[in-house]
Amino acid sequence: MEASSCAVSVLSWEQVSRLNEVLTEAVPVHGRGNFPTLEVRLKDIVARVRSRLALSGITVKDVRLNGSTASHVLVQDIGWSYKDLDVIFRVDLPHEAEFRLIKDVVLGTLLDFLPEGVNKEKITPMTLKEAYVQKLVKVNTEQDRWSLISLSNNNGRNVELKFVDSIRRQFEFSVDSFQIVLDSMLAFYELAKTPMSQSFHPTVNGESMYGDFSMALSHLRNKLIATKRPEEIRGGGLLKYCNLLVREFRPASEEEFKGLERYMCSRFFIDFPDIGEQQRKVEAYLQSHFVGEETSKYDYLMILRRVVNESTVCLMGHERRQTLHLISLMAFRVLAEQNAIPDASCVTCYYQPAPYVRDHNFSNYYVANQNIPTWLPCN
Repeated sequence: MEASSCAVSVLSWEQVSRLNEVLTEAVPVHGRGNFPTLEVRLKDIVARVRSRLALSGITVKDVRLNGSTASHVLVQDIGWSYKDLDVIFRVDLPHEAEFRLIKDVVLGTLLDFLPEGVNKEKITPMTLKEAYVQKLVKVNTEQDRWSLISLSNNNGRNVELKFVDSIRRQFEFSVDSFQIVLDSMLAFYELAKTPMSQSFHPTVNGESMYGDFSMALSHLRNKLIATKRPEEIRGGGLLKYCNLLVREFRPASEEEFKGLERYMCSRFFIDFPDIGEQQRKVEAYLQSHFVGEETSKYDYLMILRRVVNESTVCLMGHERRQTLHLISLMAFRVLAEQNAIPDASCVTCYYQPAPYVRDHNFSNYYVANQNIPTWLPCN
């Protein structure tokens, strides 16, 4: 993967210092049941996995910090806290055997982080997977060959180790297109005898998959939304787009994004045509991207509803109404969970008739002889 010169930039000392904080911070990996919590520093687990892959015959071309954490390293205080610690190992995955070997290496590495006194001899890879792995993904097609092992964290800050041979689309928007190459940092931790400082630190390169590093960085600093070919993104980037809007990011070009919103909605409904799939996708997104930010969930869902309402052109009328009703119900469930009652002038309200309304033996109320829908709009 050759990068153009304008896509790459050298990090400043301030950025390298933030990167050092991310890599050396102890992150808990929470175990299920009676399994103890592991205290993991990103630099340690990455170095050990890379070393063991090499011993097993898998060469790691480079290791990269990806996603919101890379954005945090480049620009601090942009309105969101970084979530998953997303690390990419660039490797060759020619056969099924390499996928299995990588999984075994990562699970074996977890043994190193178990507290002293734990009998490791009786702990199998399957046991470790059940105890510490939240998500295990393998994609093996002609155009995409990669696997993901996500380690559990109850606060939403999962350690996500992704092993990539090829992947068609590596970003959704310019502000999440950054990758920071970690190899020089890992070499520094291994070899340096002097603490890192402004006068003594490694040279670290960052790259924007968007293609223009300085432009993408400007978008990030100024909280602007820009993308390329949204129809290539699974789900169209719709959910991430609304997440950026709720965090007060704004389209770099309002006129252009009116058309792009239609592309996003069309791709979302192509990928998730069933109402049940849509619900599961949105609920999973809320769960993973709003940990500790429950008060923002309602605003997010209202923005999502507005975009779907204004920009969906690919659905039949009843399908569109069904999706809008789903989002509304999810929003009010969020309010119910928070015991929050908003200003009634600012919301669309739905209520559900009590079950006994359908019971004709219940005589204290007069019920008209008509079919009553499950949900009725207040207006």
